[in-house]
Amino acid sequence: MREETARTIANVAIGAAALGAAVVILRVPALRRLAFGLARTAITSAVPAWLGHEIQQAWAGSAPRRDAAAPVGEPTLVPDPPGAGEPTLT
Repeated sequence: MREETARTIANVAIGAAALGAAVVILRVPALRRLAFGLARTAITSAVPAWLGHEIQQAWAGSAPRRDAAAPVGEPTLVPDPPGAGEPTLT
């Protein structure tokens, strides 16, 4: 048997098992309540935590690199002493 055929058969078997489990869970009220409760818990806890993590990563990734040198011939920002106003181009 080729690997592609084996993968297709395995995918069909897993899909049939998932469909059968879904039918049983939806037909038994106690299992249905449990499944919906778990889904609600996952949505209200895991999704906000994941979103917060992604926002922190994006914030950290958007910061300018301090170790990168400016290209030759390009103006660079030189900070003035505190209270001197805006930085000047050199």
